[in-house]
Amino acid sequence: MTSARRLTDWRLYKRVMHQVRPYWLHIGGIFFLSLLSTPLALLTPVPLKFAVDSVIGTQPIPTVFKEILPSVALQSPTALLIFLTVLMVGIALLTHLQIMASSLLQTYAGEKMSLDFRAQLFHCVQRLSLSYHDAKGTADSTFRIQYDAPAIQHIATTGTIPFITAGITLVAMIFVISALDWQLALIALTISPILFFLTQSSRARLRARWAEVKEVDSSVMSVIQETLGALRVVKAFGREHQQKQRYLDHSNKSLWGHFHLSFIGGTFDLFVGLTLAAGTAATLMLGVLHVKAGMLTLGDLLLVMAYLAQLYDPLRTISQQVAGLQSSLASVERAFTILDQAPDVIESPNAKPLNRALGDIRYHQVCFGYNPAYPVLHDITFQINTGSRVGIAGKTGSGKTTLVNLLTRFYDPTEGQILLDDIDLRDYRLTDLRNQFGIVLQDPLLFSTTIAENIAYGKPQAAEEEIKRAAKLADAHDFITCLPLGYQTQVGERGMALSGGERQRIALARAFLKDAPILILDEPTSSVDSKTEATIMDAMERLMQGRTTFMIAHRLSTLKNCDIQLQIENGHLTHMGTGEAPLSENNPQPPPKELHPSSS
Repeated sequence: MTSARRLTDWRLYKRVMHQVRPYWLHIGGIFFLSLLSTPLALLTPVPLKFAVDSVIGTQPIPTVFKEILPSVALQSPTALLIFLTVLMVGIALLTHLQIMASSLLQTYAGEKMSLDFRAQLFHCVQRLSLSYHDAKGTADSTFRIQYDAPAIQHIATTGTIPFITAGITLVAMIFVISALDWQLALIALTISPILFFLTQSSRARLRARWAEVKEVDSSVMSVIQETLGALRVVKAFGREHQQKQRYLDHSNKSLWGHFHLSFIGGTFDLFVGLTLAAGTAATLMLGVLHVKAGMLTLGDLLLVMAYLAQLYDPLRTISQQVAGLQSSLASVERAFTILDQAPDVIESPNAKPLNRALGDIRYHQVCFGYNPAYPVLHDITFQINTGSRVGIAGKTGSGKTTLVNLLTRFYDPTEGQILLDDIDLRDYRLTDLRNQFGIVLQDPLLFSTTIAENIAYGKPQAAEEEIKRAAKLADAHDFITCLPLGYQTQVGERGMALSGGERQRIALARAFLKDAPILILDEPTSSVDSKTEATIMDAMERLMQGRTTFMIAHRLSTLKNCDIQLQIENGHLTHMGTGEAPLSENNPQPPPKELHPSSS
């Protein structure tokens, strides 16, 4: 994958503009409203010039303006002053209306394009392989979606458009000042090369530094999320102070990173300000000399100085926008890396649809490693017939869960193949394939919504009666109806408002409702007491009827009713037994011939 940080500013601008194509009409409206600021800026000092030259002084009003001004304003100096006062207020009103309309449209379009970009990133993050999230962590992706993505609206609207309109205003101001006094215009523009050099020298430093700071900010969020997610462990071990220190260590790096950025930005603004002040002073000096020489009127000088201030505003805007946009460019770089990340598990272009599988499964010489240099599974081969119950035993870390994760294509084998109904898993549509599985984990994951919505998670269109029937089959209906709000009870974050056994039975109800042909039960009773375990086992017994089932357990007693029992040790299939030849805790090692049941 090409790193987004190798992209130039121009290429990132092009990619952002491509991303916001649906909002080109909105951007065009913002651009049009911004362009109105140029004629309004040109009109702003005009009443002052006429007031000085034609009301206070005796200069006649130029012929071109006499044709524009109403006749009542030309009757006397007092009438002209009243008209100029009203004109000044009118220009100010139009200026503020233009600013308000532009701000409202910018806010609406910017928030919409930011929301769409976030939604696109969120969808992409969900589709990325688990190996990506294992490596990056969820906090990094959260930071990129929530805090990096909004930079796109700054680049597309509040960053780029003022940059363009400032350029147009700059050209207009140069033209007007040149018409009044070309020498003053030339003097005023001598600072441009200096500003260009300052901008280029600070741009690269700011870009690199912003990228580093955003990585640190992401790590700060990671500490917060990790600590709050494991708060029970933190409290149990009394490690609150140490976690606070971790947070402070990461936050201090962020603090000094932002301080350094502020110093670079402040230094840049200082030199820009001094350069603009030097240009203003030189223009004022030459302008006063021209007034004394009769080349300019005092009103013309005031007009030139007013236009000069508005000439330098665009120059300052252009310089500061080029430097200031580096933060946004660093953010969209990070956001685009998510879109550029290719998933490890890819759906075949000619993937086959799958309505409901029979459940015949075969592993053929399957090898897998999260890191190819360190395999987790080695040459796994076995076959399971439709409707069989498969028990998988082994020590922690032996590869049991990895074995079934390959079955759902959370990962793909690095070697070998897995077949479902005699077709390689990689030849099925990914969504159709995963719809064939009902999964109940050791730590059942519930979402912070109602019990009914959690049960219906795999079948959102389910009717209320279907949800209740599934709950009854999972022995969950009785305790649910005893709750104050019944099926509408909120379960809290990760279901922590319920006990472990209650969460597990809701997870079983979810599996009953989904009615998938293949079940994966990953140590579903390991964290409950014996009485609750018996209740859950009864429910699982009903759930397994007529389905191909994989049950993972540490306790071999849990697997006693399985038709086939697999023993996994250090990633190797060391035993495959049947109900008649079950695994033994004292003697799990069989003769090598049992590794290939098809030949036995």
